[in-house]
Amino acid sequence: MNTDKKAVVVSGGTLQEAFVLEVLKSLGETDCIIGADRGVLFLYEHKIEPMYIVGDFDSLPSKVLEYYRKEAKIPIREYNPMKDFTDTEIAVNLAMQLGYKNVWILGGTGTRIDHMLANIQVLAGLHERGVKGVLLDIYNRIRLIDGETHLKREDMYGTYFSIFPLEEDILGLDIKGAKYPLCNHTLTSRNSLCVSNEIAEEAEEVVIDFPYGLVILIEAKDA
Repeated sequence: MNTDKKAVVVSGGTLQEAFVLEVLKSLGETDCIIGADRGVLFLYEHKIEPMYIVGDFDSLPSKVLEYYRKEAKIPIREYNPMKDFTDTEIAVNLAMQLGYKNVWILGGTGTRIDHMLANIQVLAGLHERGVKGVLLDIYNRIRLIDGETHLKREDMYGTYFSIFPLEEDILGLDIKGAKYPLCNHTLTSRNSLCVSNEIAEEAEEVVIDFPYGLVILIEAKDA
């Protein structure tokens, strides 16, 4: 099992060039890159070799797909467009089949909010199987948490953090060390109370704690 190694899925959403290149450059030799549909175009244009490319390729220029079919020695998993999963989910499932326990998704956010919400659901599928999943772009880091979580100031992905229940209401929620602390709060999907919180000036970390359930945690920075 590749318990400490990462699989990075490059998907077809917004890919900020310098940021994505920096993330991919930071990968180790045993980490894995999987191109998902239009995300393959980014890899092709920057001469980055993935371990696999997957998808129905309906949004990939034909010349790029032809290159991978005829010239590149990279496994292709091609699917009918009338499929039951998004290209990103197919790529994530492949990463799990390969044994990776840490999966980062680049290009999983952008102008298509429907796809971003679908990708958050993909994170839930990863979590259910004991895999850590992260949606990452230049401004946001999105992941799921299921209990006590520490956000240290030096490790924060930006100034702000927001939390939302993924499924049911979250009872007994505590937030300590934050500008807006909470004690024994019920987190629901019917208000926006827990949007855009910050670490308190005098604190070095925030602790989010709740007894059960699954919460979407978004760490964010302004443009």
